[in-house]
Amino acid sequence: MRVEIWSDIACPWCYIGKARFEKGLAEFAHGDEIEVVHRSFELDPNRARGDIGPVIPMLAKKYGRTIDQAREMEAHVASNAHAEGLGYLADGRDHGNTFDIHRLLHLAKARGRQEELLDLAYRTNFAEERSVFDPEVLVELAVEAGLDADEARTVLGDVDAYADEVRADEREAAELGASAVPFFVLDRKYGISGGQPAEVFTQALEQAWQSHTPALKTIAGDAEACGPEGCEVPR
Repeated sequence: MRVEIWSDIACPWCYIGKARFEKGLAEFAHGDEIEVVHRSFELDPNRARGDIGPVIPMLAKKYGRTIDQAREMEAHVASNAHAEGLGYLADGRDHGNTFDIHRLLHLAKARGRQEELLDLAYRTNFAEERSVFDPEVLVELAVEAGLDADEARTVLGDVDAYADEVRADEREAAELGASAVPFFVLDRKYGISGGQPAEVFTQALEQAWQSHTPALKTIAGDAEACGPEGCEVPR
């Protein structure tokens, strides 16, 4: 069974939601039979490349809050992240356009290293001093994830590389009605929005699994048959 996750590296609830989903998946009896696919979603697609600024003023402007209120918002998110065992810097982080990061994640997907790069990008963005909006930092992360540095630089330097794949993911999200992330789609039958508690993911996986592999219905069971004690002999 497949689970598709639409997310953005700039989204703190995607970071937290991924950790919660993985905990829920670990409690699911058929977890080793689940294929997880990560898909692209930009929260701020109209932001210019290179327009990078601190998170707190951005939040204050976006939500019409004061700087102190924006800090309180980040502190609330940080407490949720810490509760999941995740590092989180509530202040001093950057914000910017994530299109290049998504393109690089598609390269990583093509090379079988998407999960590794995604985890590194989340950790770097939310828990480290390095900025994921610095192309050289992205190359460093690509190498840490097992990708070739030159190939990563080539992709980042070509704005068309993997652009179609990113846009295709975003169109599909719109077609599915996803207007916020994280957005989880289970077996193309069930959708879950937001960084829900781990137990919600476990329950949803169980429900999706039951409809994916319905219980066998016996049509006829009265004819002669063989079992552990032998075969029925007509009289």
